[in-house]
This record gives sequence, structure tokens and C-alpha cells, in this order.
Amino acid sequence: MVHQRRAVYALTALSAATFCYVTTEVLPIGLLTLIAPDLGRSRSETGLLVTGYAVVVMIVALPLTRVTRRVPRRPLLAGALGVFAAATAVSALATSYEVLLAARLVSAITNGVFWAVVFPVAISMFPSNIRGRIVARLSIGNALGPVLGVPLGTWLGAQAGWRAAFVAMAALGFVTCIAVALLLPSVTPQKSASDVGPMPDRHRFVVLLAATILAVTGAMGAFTYMTVFLLDVSGFAAASLGLLLFVQGSFGVAGTWAVGRVLDRFPLGVVLGLLGLITAAMLGLYAVGASKILTIPLLAVAGMSFSSLIAGIQHRIMQVAPSTTDMASASLSVAFNFGLAAGSFIGAGLLATAGVRVIPLFGGLLTAAAFALLACHEMSRKRRRGHETVRRNPDLQPVGHSAAHP
Repeated sequence: MVHQRRAVYALTALSAATFCYVTTEVLPIGLLTLIAPDLGRSRSETGLLVTGYAVVVMIVALPLTRVTRRVPRRPLLAGALGVFAAATAVSALATSYEVLLAARLVSAITNGVFWAVVFPVAISMFPSNIRGRIVARLSIGNALGPVLGVPLGTWLGAQAGWRAAFVAMAALGFVTCIAVALLLPSVTPQKSASDVGPMPDRHRFVVLLAATILAVTGAMGAFTYMTVFLLDVSGFAAASLGLLLFVQGSFGVAGTWAVGRVLDRFPLGVVLGLLGLITAAMLGLYAVGASKILTIPLLAVAGMSFSSLIAGIQHRIMQVAPSTTDMASASLSVAFNFGLAAGSFIGAGLLATAGVRVIPLFGGLLTAAAFALLACHEMSRKRRRGHETVRRNPDLQPVGHSAAHP
């Protein structure tokens, strides 16, 4: 019982750590209109603070995961959080765009290791039949980033300057680092990293990574510049941005919690359903985003579906991992951050050329492509299995079909 209680406490600390990372990674989105004029940069250039962060994670995640495979997980995670907190403190003190960017890139290096390890470590502390539930509970921290971290950071930035938001995240990072160091049980690299997915499938794994890139590119292309969309297209006042982001994030938390109840039973169905929802929300924002009344529920659906989708994809990727789960998680981190970087980069280009209104259309089309890719791949697999079954058992053919013409 003591061991189980400690595992629950450790899971809470790890979830808090995911909150710190997610909030800090996307914090410039909520502070976009404050950082840009203070550092003498355009909104699109400031948005690239998110892109640069993602590019570094994408580059270092896989090699650092390989290098650290023999490092005990407790000091590895606590050390990553310590460096993250220090880099975030430097971000708060930055007097130029270049210093802020450099500090965020250092934080991004620790991000690559953290996300590769945190999910395999979490599931190693609990029975294998509740993996989906544990992944969803850990992902509550991810979902709380938009609902608490970014809105509170946006509000704090408006009240005391954008640097105050980074100071708060640095302090929380240090506290979380200590909590992880004290609460996380001793987890050997072998226990957390040598676990192969229960249904390893290289083709499914690759297709899921490709779908992740498409979905994240579309969603983050829109979310990176959502504050600009809400101001310029929907016509909301700047003072209401924090509340709107709270609505988006609160539905994300609720959706992630609910997904945890069904993820173990319907892993693929959950991912497909959420991709359909976020596609509908994005296309809806493009169509009726000028209406404040309609924008609010669409924003809520977009937040709910995307936050829940991350938990669904993380669970699914560890199910079909053809290699170890830590390398699968590192690969997913690369795919996610590739999509994040591509989305914010393309979004910046669209913002500067076509205008912010078309960005949700771009996002919706890519999430629709991700849905189509996954659905078509699964239907193709079912058809192939059906044909193979018929070839092995000709007597099972439907009426009206001959063995020569299946």
C-alpha cells in the first residue's frame, strides 16, 4: 500500500512537471503582444520563439535518449527539471530577443530528454492493464498548461510585465524538481526503457507518427496565433484573452480526464474521434470566426479535442512501439515538435501574407488529412487481413464469390 501511495504521489509530481514544460514552451503565445514591442520585434518574429524551441527538441530528443539510456531515471528527470528551471529564470532576465531565444533553446534541450522518459517511467509504476488511464492522468498536466499556465501567465504579464510570468514558471520548476527527486521511486533504465509495446507494429507506428505531424502542424499553426485571431477576426478585447484561453484549456482538462476512462478499451477509436472533432472546430472557426457567440464554443471544442488527442496518441504510440517505449516516446516528441515548428512557421508566413483569418482553414485541412491517413491505413489493414483469411480458408468466402475470384 505504501508503495502504491508513493507511486500516486510520484505520478502527481510528474504531472506537475509536464505542466511546467507545456506552459513554458507555449507561454510566448499568450504573451505575444507584450514580448514583441518590448524587445522591438514583430509578432511573427516573436512567434518564432516557439518554433526555435520545437526545432531544438526535434534535433536532440532521439540522440539524447540513446545517450542517457543507462542513466537512472530519478536523477535524470530531476536534473532535466533543474536545468529547465534555471534556463527559465534566465528567460525572465533577458534584455534582448537573442538572450531570450538562447535561454529557451537550453530549456528545449532538457525537454527532449524529459518527454522521452516521463511516460515510460510513469507506466512502469502501475499495472499494465491501466496504461491508458495512467497516460491520461499524467497528461492532465499537459492539459492544465493551457487552462492555468498560459491564461495565468497572460494575466500576470498584463499586470506585472511578461518577465513576471517567466519568474513564476522558474520558481514552480524548482519546486517540481525537488518533488520529483524526493518522490519518484528508484526506476532502473531497464525497467522503464526496455518495455516493448504490447502490439508492436512498425507500419502502424510510422503512419501514426506521420498523422501526428499533420495534426500538430495544423493545430499548432492555428493555436500559436489564436490570440491574434481572437483580437483581429473575432473582435474580442485584449482584456478578455485570458478568459478565452481559460475556456479553451478547461475543456482540454475535462476531455483528457474523460478520455482516460475509455482509452484502454478504444485506443484507435479515441484518436480518430478526436481528430474529427478538432477538424470540425478548426473549419468552423474559419467559417464563423467573426461571430463572438459562435467562436467561444468552437474554441472550447478545439481545446478539448487537441489536449485529449495528445494523450490518445501517446498511449497508442506506446502500444504499437516496434522498439523500446522510451525510443517510441522520443520519436513522438520529434514528430510533435516537428509539427509544432512547421505549424508556427507556416502560420507566421500566412499571418504576414494572407492574414490571420485563413490560419484555422489551414489547420483544419491538415487535421482532416491526419484523420484520412489513419482511417485509410486501418481500413487497408482490415481488407488485407480479410483477403489473407479467405486465401487460407476458402470455405469462409461470402456467397456468390468463388475461390478463383475473391
